[in-house]
Amino acid sequence: MSIPPRISSTPPSAPSPVAAPGEPSVQSPAPGPSSAPGPTSTAAEVTDTDAPAPGPLERGRRTAQRAWKRASPALAVVSPVGWTLLAAVLGSGFLGLWLHITELNVLALALLVPLVIAAVFVLGRTSYAITLDLQSHRVVVGTRAVGRVEVRNPTEKTILPSRIELSVGSASAQFLVPRLGASAAHEELFAVPTRRRAVLVVGPVRSVRDDPLSLMRRQVTWAKAQELFVHPRTVRLDEAASGFLRDLEGTPSSDLSSSDIAFHALRDYTPGDDRRHVHWRTTARTGRLMVRQFEETRRSHVVVALADRAADFEDEDEFELAVSAAASVSVQTMREEKELTALTTAGRQRTTTLRRLLDDYTVLEAQRGRRPLRDLGQACADKAPNASAVVLVVGSQATPTELNQAATRFPPGVLPIAVRCARGAEVRRSRLGGLELVTLGRIEDLPMAMRTVGR
Repeated sequence: MSIPPRISSTPPSAPSPVAAPGEPSVQSPAPGPSSAPGPTSTAAEVTDTDAPAPGPLERGRRTAQRAWKRASPALAVVSPVGWTLLAAVLGSGFLGLWLHITELNVLALALLVPLVIAAVFVLGRTSYAITLDLQSHRVVVGTRAVGRVEVRNPTEKTILPSRIELSVGSASAQFLVPRLGASAAHEELFAVPTRRRAVLVVGPVRSVRDDPLSLMRRQVTWAKAQELFVHPRTVRLDEAASGFLRDLEGTPSSDLSSSDIAFHALRDYTPGDDRRHVHWRTTARTGRLMVRQFEETRRSHVVVALADRAADFEDEDEFELAVSAAASVSVQTMREEKELTALTTAGRQRTTTLRRLLDDYTVLEAQRGRRPLRDLGQACADKAPNASAVVLVVGSQATPTELNQAATRFPPGVLPIAVRCARGAEVRRSRLGGLELVTLGRIEDLPMAMRTVGR
């Protein structure tokens, strides 16, 4: 009589995970009444590490990828002209052997000679220690950025002559390095012309070895790239031109304060008032404690708003003039230690230091959108509600209607100024409603244009 197998209702316990070397082992608790699953219990996870073995196609693909990764640096040495010549060698040689044409075989050998000579030029290993040094990483438009490249031979062997390439933006400069003996060095000076406001990438520095026919080219990068900031041109505003900044300092406002320098009136004493401000003569005459009340004086807070819409400017030179004008007023405000808010339709410039301020003006670009000018005026009111003066810098294509709409959005009680940049125009000053409008044709005329502002 056969006995049926016994079936247990308890599931088999999961295998205990094996701890990695150096880690404490983790053991699963034995099943029991106290180990029943509950909200605080965690189930052991079993990871299946038996992944299927890759097939022949997958192994072949991985092998081809590794082979290509190793061979690609060597294949990159050959130029497009070299690959064309190599294809002609292989084609001529194959047809010559297949068709038994001796002339094609001779042609293949003749074309192979330049490739062999080119390989001799690029073979070998060169060890350099190259230093790229810029005299200054920040220059002004129109000045030259000076730097140097030092090439040194750190080995005890002589290095044959070679060529050094230095990338500057989209262009490149080449230097010939002579034969260098052991521990010898060679220095080259260079100057970068700065005609436009931009952030130029100077570098990297590469050593180049190639053949006279440019069939093969081998280059090695030795020094990393560095950034060169070409700041906009600014002019310094003299005392007469920046007088409106100082005139705003200490101007009484309509806000009342219990302590300031502009006396306003007397009022009854209230608990918490400073007893130093008690007016004792009036107190003795009236029999009540009377204290002085003052008007809060205004501290200069200048907003420089640059309307950077491309449609407001006639050309790129006019936009550069506007950037220089806005940067000049901003720099003068910071030099006089006044509070500054500099902004555009694209965002807000950093005003913690002069360098960061000019860096932000360097990367500004004309915006292609059609945001109305009144949005920039509203941004002035939102970001600087306590401003004392707003200098709005616009292009020649901005209409009087748009300027008025922007001025109506300015914070109340400010001195509104608009600087209209029109390349080649004469300096003029006029009023447009409550807005003082000055026309600027050259950045050198900015001090003259600002002298009468606020007078």
